[in-house]
Amino acid sequence: MRKVAIIGVGMSRFGELWDKSFRDIVIEAGIEAIEDANLEGKEIEAMYIGNMSGGRFLSQEHISALIADYSGLASLNIPAIRVEAGDASGGVALKEAYISVASGIHDIVVAAGVEKVTDVGSAMEIMDSSIDQEWEAFHGATLASLYAMMARLHIHNYGSSEEDLAMISVKNHKNAVNNPKAQFRREIGIETVLNSPYVAEPLKVFDSAPISDGSAVVILASERVARKHTDTPVYINSVVQSSDYLAVQNREDILEMKAVKTATRKALKLAKCELKDIDVFEMHDSFTITELLLYENVGLAEKGRGHELVRDGRVEIDGEKPVNPSGGLKACGHAVGATGIRQIGEIVLQLRGDAGKRQVDAEKGMAVNIGGTGATAVVSILGR
Repeated sequence: MRKVAIIGVGMSRFGELWDKSFRDIVIEAGIEAIEDANLEGKEIEAMYIGNMSGGRFLSQEHISALIADYSGLASLNIPAIRVEAGDASGGVALKEAYISVASGIHDIVVAAGVEKVTDVGSAMEIMDSSIDQEWEAFHGATLASLYAMMARLHIHNYGSSEEDLAMISVKNHKNAVNNPKAQFRREIGIETVLNSPYVAEPLKVFDSAPISDGSAVVILASERVARKHTDTPVYINSVVQSSDYLAVQNREDILEMKAVKTATRKALKLAKCELKDIDVFEMHDSFTITELLLYENVGLAEKGRGHELVRDGRVEIDGEKPVNPSGGLKACGHAVGATGIRQIGEIVLQLRGDAGKRQVDAEKGMAVNIGGTGATAVVSILGR
């Protein structure tokens, strides 16, 4: 297997982009990535595109060909592949792009993610399609209600609180102030979170990530090619995907994300490092309880003690283990198919020292991207 580097990063702004089409936001991110990589479009050999539900959000299938067409790459007849894995679509697209370069099949490959959701009125219904429709949704469950059950159980069993969850939201909003691509670039106080309406008790509006428009693109290259294009390549040390039961009811413990645990363990082994070596994290925070549970399932905290990291400030941007300096899904925005790639883009910027006022001191970074309630997990480790 060859070493693989990321040589270019591009992102659209995230949010309710009423004035931009699906095509617009993809092209915006793609052009930025190509310019960042200092290459020409004709050098790209393949594209892997994370997209959860273009067919329902846009009434448009065949997304991969559409993007190749509007990117000006259709004439090159390169393969363009759409990847779908719920919220983890972007992370899986990165894994597929990595394999194609590491294996020697291609030298320069695009991994992209995109979602355009503001054109429909049923966005939450579409998001809920990432849970088991027969055994969960049919009986009235939603994505929010399932995470609410996890939050209630954690509070009951381990003494965490709604205030602890609110502090995660406050942290991520504070980080997003310095992210020019973020949807919500404003700080909030803990009372703002606690006084917001319940979505599914104990989770409130400000415990929940928005469903956003947005796109992110990274360009992968073999080590030999990477050195021709950049002096600051960021290497993918490992990217691992794992799966779990789709329906929460089938899991032994609804607070244990076995797919995350498995992917993390394998990713660390392949990267030949330990969790203590990771300096910065981008973690999936579709709800505040999601981020808290990831602290425990990745291994930053023992089971039932994730809230202690929040209370002690260890996951703050200036803490021992900074989590979501971008603002995370909560404040940067959750453009579903793009989220996994956006996380990677943030880690690359941090490792290159290009993150501006949200910069942390980092040599290795980890991204954790999950689908639905954790049935799919992708853990990626990058290094300078």
